[in-house]
Amino acid sequence: MTTIPVTDYGLPEGYTHVYSGKVRDLYRTPDERLLFIASDRISAYDWVLPTTIPDKGRILTKLSLWWFQTLEGVVANHLETTAVPKSVAGRAMICEPLEMLPVECVVRGYLAGSGLADYNATRQICGNGLPPGLVDGSLLPKPIFTPATKAAIGDHDENVTFDEVVITIGQEEAQELKRLSLDIYRRADALAHQRGLILADTKFEFGFGTNGKHKGQIVLADEVLTPDSSRYWPLDQWEPGHAQPSFDKQFVRDWLTSSASGWDKNSDTPPPPLPDEIVEKTRAKYIEAYEIMTGEKFE
Repeated sequence: MTTIPVTDYGLPEGYTHVYSGKVRDLYRTPDERLLFIASDRISAYDWVLPTTIPDKGRILTKLSLWWFQTLEGVVANHLETTAVPKSVAGRAMICEPLEMLPVECVVRGYLAGSGLADYNATRQICGNGLPPGLVDGSLLPKPIFTPATKAAIGDHDENVTFDEVVITIGQEEAQELKRLSLDIYRRADALAHQRGLILADTKFEFGFGTNGKHKGQIVLADEVLTPDSSRYWPLDQWEPGHAQPSFDKQFVRDWLTSSASGWDKNSDTPPPPLPDEIVEKTRAKYIEAYEIMTGEKFE
């Protein structure tokens, strides 16, 4: 299983390391809030790679902040301030502590990824029955809520049914997660279409506010609608029947599974470092996604 080394960000005294995920590092602030730091780490095939992508954490943070602002009035979010220690400025935000719900809230509008594999095997995804004849990249009859369990680092998230979510967190909470997730997806996909993009699928994380202004509310947390948590495709190149070009780490996946890398993704051997060309192409793709979606230049 991948282990994540703790990065020394040179934070002031009083910041306590809580957790490190594949990309994000979480610290408790001196006043008991949470500092979310987006690193430049990149993962693929359940491994955190030894090579980083310059500016990736800053891009993810800026895009999440843009979406939090865009979705104001639609759903509460955990952001409190971007006034963070200087050493992590631009890649971090201070957030409200939440009681996180143990569900990855995945919404799919198109057939791809693990959803495609499930459909090909069973003609359904997470209990959602689908018509015959769909192919890689097909538009689904309507967006569907396809939740998953949160897996440990190095393990796969496991798709589950809505009924299993109800058993885990309760009927009322499960219904609200489904409603919010589908509502956010539809709004985001409509906005993406205006920018010439397709939002094929995405995942959200939510938690309960435990005190303060969001006490008792379901609150949107972590990152939102970034190329790490979402599958964006260029609208003018959409052609069902094969894998679509995407605004994410596809260059990394393609290189790792090519003969050039010399790596077997089914082995227990860690992946090799990425070539400079793959790093630069991947960085450029993240920047392109940010600039197209927001209409802003990444500086």
